[in-house]
Amino acid sequence: MNTFHHSNNVLLNLGIESLNEMQEVAQDVILNDSNVLLLSPTGSGKTLAFLLPIFQMLQEDSNAVQCLILVPSRELGLQIEQVWKKMGTQYKVNVCYGGHSIETEIKNLSNPPAVLIGTPGRIADHIERETFKTDTIETLVLDEFDKSLQLGFHEQMSYIIGRLPKLNKRVLVSATSDIEIPKYTRVVNPTVLDFIPTEEEKTNLSMKMVVSKEKDKINSLFQLICSLQSEQAIIFCNHRDAAERISDTLTEKGIYATYYHGGMDQEERERALIQFRNGSVSYLVTTDLAARGLDIPEMKHVIHYHLPSKEDEFTHRNGRTARMMATGTSYIVVHESEKKLDYINYGMTVLNVENATTLPKAPEFQTIYISGGKKNKLNKIDIVGFFSQKGKLEKGDLGLIEVKDFISFAAVKSKKVKDLLSNIRDEKMKGKKFKIEVARKVVKKEEENNKPDKY
Repeated sequence: MNTFHHSNNVLLNLGIESLNEMQEVAQDVILNDSNVLLLSPTGSGKTLAFLLPIFQMLQEDSNAVQCLILVPSRELGLQIEQVWKKMGTQYKVNVCYGGHSIETEIKNLSNPPAVLIGTPGRIADHIERETFKTDTIETLVLDEFDKSLQLGFHEQMSYIIGRLPKLNKRVLVSATSDIEIPKYTRVVNPTVLDFIPTEEEKTNLSMKMVVSKEKDKINSLFQLICSLQSEQAIIFCNHRDAAERISDTLTEKGIYATYYHGGMDQEERERALIQFRNGSVSYLVTTDLAARGLDIPEMKHVIHYHLPSKEDEFTHRNGRTARMMATGTSYIVVHESEKKLDYINYGMTVLNVENATTLPKAPEFQTIYISGGKKNKLNKIDIVGFFSQKGKLEKGDLGLIEVKDFISFAAVKSKKVKDLLSNIRDEKMKGKKFKIEVARKVVKKEEENNKPDKY
């Protein structure tokens, strides 16, 4: 089989001219070594780095699962599936994850995919049910392995790996370099490919310092945001209550901000992220929870309202910007009374933002909440159709649409929201009446207790 020719077609399908250095090296090593640890930052193209060699190793005459890819989250699983499908190979792929219909998955597996992607819990469940054969699997990839460990999937991963008798290749992929490799992976003395740039190498990230005259740095933060020409930013602080306080204060001053931290329930966190992703909120104030693995777009600006005590957290936060070839700026807001941290070079450029007082433009979009989702048989196309036909929205008026199991969210141009809501007030979508309204902002718990229970 002409490997090179195959890869060329794949790159053509993906619309890529050539592989980057990390992908070249990884392809080579994964094909030739049986234990590989690939360390590479988020957004550097590591999915393709392991999918290409997998494609070259697959046997055409086999009608069984040949490669298993374990992932910490369904988002990552679906992302890998997208890349594989775009590669345009003739091999089948399936993704299994909690929250997805098990019946559908069992049906999919009855004609086994060559490549099976899944979360540890759901794959362990399928192995217990014996819905696919495990003795044909020769390659195992543990993607974002650091995150699977963080989320505590040890038991499931150990169980799965113990059930793969014919395994002869193991690839661990991580975005952090200091992971302990557990014994159950049976990865001994792997070939380590370390592509995590040191701070010095991150040339496309510029660092700037804003010096606050007052001990309470909120005014300096406000002025810094006013100087960003209405571009989105993530603001990191060290405590949950600080995230809420800063977000509320910015909102009072007329800046569209929201907060995100580990003390919020899943639904609230999800909503904050949706509003930030689709551009209804321009500033996300968060704890270090958002420094890793969140599905949010590339940022031009990362602001450290508080500095973390450890350098690797600082690196992770900065990893939200200046990815791949993009440039980005990381700002630290400091007051002279703060303890100096040894990993920060305080000789960086100082940015004076005192004259910046022009508020950022209000977001172009607002988020509309819809009381139905996949389980109500709604999909994106239904929502687009309903909003354009009955709601009379034009092509550019609709932004990002996200359909969850029982609810959905759509970004709509702010100036069209009022008309849209009045146009569809009495209309049905797919024969059913859904509650459709402006999604409320994430508000503090104590205010919420005296509000009626709704989204």
